[in-house]
Amino acid sequence: MSATVVRKRSALTKGQLPKFAPYIVLAVALIVGAAILALIGFNAFGWGIVSAILFAVGLVSWSGAVEGARKAKDKLATCLVVGAFLIALLPLISVIVTVLVNGIPGLITPGFLGTSMNGVTGAYDNKAVEEGAPVLGGIYHALLGTIQITLLATVISVPVGLLTSIYLVEYGNDRPLARAITFFVDVMTGIPSIVAGLFAAAFFFAIVGPGTKTGAVAAVALSVLMIPVVVRSSEEMLKIVPNELREASYALGVRKWRTITKVVIPTAISGIASGVTLAIARVIGETAPILVTAGFATTINNNVFGGWMASLPTFIYTQILNPTSPSNPGPSDQRAWGAALVLIILVMLLNLGARLIARLFAPKTGR
Repeated sequence: MSATVVRKRSALTKGQLPKFAPYIVLAVALIVGAAILALIGFNAFGWGIVSAILFAVGLVSWSGAVEGARKAKDKLATCLVVGAFLIALLPLISVIVTVLVNGIPGLITPGFLGTSMNGVTGAYDNKAVEEGAPVLGGIYHALLGTIQITLLATVISVPVGLLTSIYLVEYGNDRPLARAITFFVDVMTGIPSIVAGLFAAAFFFAIVGPGTKTGAVAAVALSVLMIPVVVRSSEEMLKIVPNELREASYALGVRKWRTITKVVIPTAISGIASGVTLAIARVIGETAPILVTAGFATTINNNVFGGWMASLPTFIYTQILNPTSPSNPGPSDQRAWGAALVLIILVMLLNLGARLIARLFAPKTGR
């Protein structure tokens, strides 16, 4: 009986690569790739590329010899897909690692998150480099400005974008106005950020007067960039809500506006929250429109409607372009990298918040 079972198993596995075949090919590819790179000059990136090519060639060739052309093509497609994914992942990993390595020293500096650049001059940076004194100056004013400007831009953009998408999906019905709105939203999606800043500056120039630079003007500029993203993402999420849900609500005598607020929006809230988060992440790192509309400040400004206001992107820009001490730019670079790390953390927290909102407001399933 045991001999029969063994023969059946061998018949079933005949013409197939063993499960450990990819690991063998990978080990051989790494060894051969290291040997080749050792001859021409070793570097980690080149080793990875050469090893990946050798792995794909080796696995596909072995599969073709044992399993046939069909399985070999399948292995080739798998290698291409996985390779494309890893190539797309490399820049993200590189950015994260670079920002972490360069940003952590600035982030852990005492007072970095709780102080501003008010009164910090090049003499302090020279002293920090030459005498080993602590690096003074922080990002509190820029962090506060970023939060205020982005929050105000979100308050402006989300209602406008969401109501626009509701009109396009629920009331537009391919009317001329709906087609015009869709066209202008497409145009606004490709507007350069500096143009949005110039528009906001010109708008407030005509209403208030020349030289008006405040956080509110910057928020209007950012809302010009946010609204198309909110409209497009919300529109797509509302479109995928099944019509059966709407029809069931209408059949119960529920009015259309109540159907939208109680059925359609709660069903699509997960995607809408993700779209809003994407829009915020799209604008939170903008520099040019904020420089044009809010200027740059080294002191704390709690009034978003009056006075120049700093933000994290403009803080990073000025610290790199105009170091506090041109002769010793090290402390300025440290502050800039620390601010970049804080900016990435903010975007990550926004994504986590969007997931939490989507989970809290998503329709309840089950009994």
